[in-house]
Amino acid sequence: MRTLLACAILLSGPALAESPLDGTWVSKEDTASLDTRPYNISLADRVWKSDGPVPPISVKADGFDQPVKGHAYYDTVAVRSGGENAVEVVTKKAGKVATSSVFSVSADGETLTQKWTDQTTSPAQSGEMLYQRVGKAASGSHAVSGAWRATKIRNLSAGAKTVSYKVADGAVSMSTPAGISYQARLDGKDVPVHGDPGGTVVSVKLLAPGTLVETGKRSGKVVEVDRMTVASDGKTMKVEWDDREAKRKGAFTMERR
Repeated sequence: MRTLLACAILLSGPALAESPLDGTWVSKEDTASLDTRPYNISLADRVWKSDGPVPPISVKADGFDQPVKGHAYYDTVAVRSGGENAVEVVTKKAGKVATSSVFSVSADGETLTQKWTDQTTSPAQSGEMLYQRVGKAASGSHAVSGAWRATKIRNLSAGAKTVSYKVADGAVSMSTPAGISYQARLDGKDVPVHGDPGGTVVSVKLLAPGTLVETGKRSGKVVEVDRMTVASDGKTMKVEWDDREAKRKGAFTMERR
């Protein structure tokens, strides 16, 4: 769920025709359809647990870096309480901050807001995710604890919601303001995603002139499949994402800039 698109495709004959995918696209945050399966988080007895990451995390919440295994973008997690209604979670890789999130609960305890920053890209990306409570916190646990269903994305930085694609000479080029890019031929072969510290590779396929499928892999395993389809008027594009690691799916709409 890190990219979007712009492209141009080589047609038979002496002239080049633009692909419907060509250009720069910006996501419309209010169109996001998010996976309804709840996230379970807990801070109790100075232990932080979250089943959102893959694999799930369970670490001491003492503010110090705790080692974790199996995560592509970080190898430690530090958690500290920010008071009665907030918790801060910071991940690092090789001692360098990767992401930071502040989870805060509304006064009525029914809404959770996650303000996040991703520093693995240059420039950094940021945004907010809102959740609705669907399960109560265990007795004695921190107010952020419980089961939460993601409901809304908002305040995304340019790098997190903008992508440009170009299709030409049998290849697709993608780039974002956050420094993520690739150039892949339409032959199904994997190529590296530049600027991605997780070591992701991607292959691409055009199912139709205005329909692109990106398949991301890490360590030889498919981790995400994204399908982009441009509307007949060329003004909008639907992005359907399938996170194979987390087993979650969703969709959103982008507008041509």
